[in-house]
Amino acid sequence: MEVRIRHGKDNQSEAFARFHRVVCDKPFDEGGSDNGMTPLELMLSALGCCAMHQAVEYLRAGNLAQGEIELSVSAKEGLSPARLAEIGIEVNAPRLGMRARKGIIKAIEECLLRRALTDPPRLKVHLAAIAPEGPSAKRPLGLAP
Repeated sequence: MEVRIRHGKDNQSEAFARFHRVVCDKPFDEGGSDNGMTPLELMLSALGCCAMHQAVEYLRAGNLAQGEIELSVSAKEGLSPARLAEIGIEVNAPRLGMRARKGIIKAIEECLLRRALTDPPRLKVHLAAIAPEGPSAKRPLGLAP
């Protein structure tokens, strides 16, 4: 799985996956054009969509009404170092019984992104290899690299 990111106009970034494009931008009050969600909002959205997918799969398996649920994902920032200190998912399913509501919570806990946040994967940042340019980068014939 891969998503490619390019710098867009001004403070915008564009993410590309398969045939889809998502724009991230800063809000007006942070010098952006507010043409898309911030990266943090996009991350919370991805977590919420993953959680919703799990919840709907649970409801579908139990032949329960799928339109009876809404999720809200929020985050609190920590300052030293700057980071997300807490993320919460609130489930609003007022028309479902307590058993179904507990089942939804259990299903959401199986969300891949939630599990990745609770047991983080290794995160590596590295530079891509630079391709040689021009005639000076060519090796003379017969020399090994």
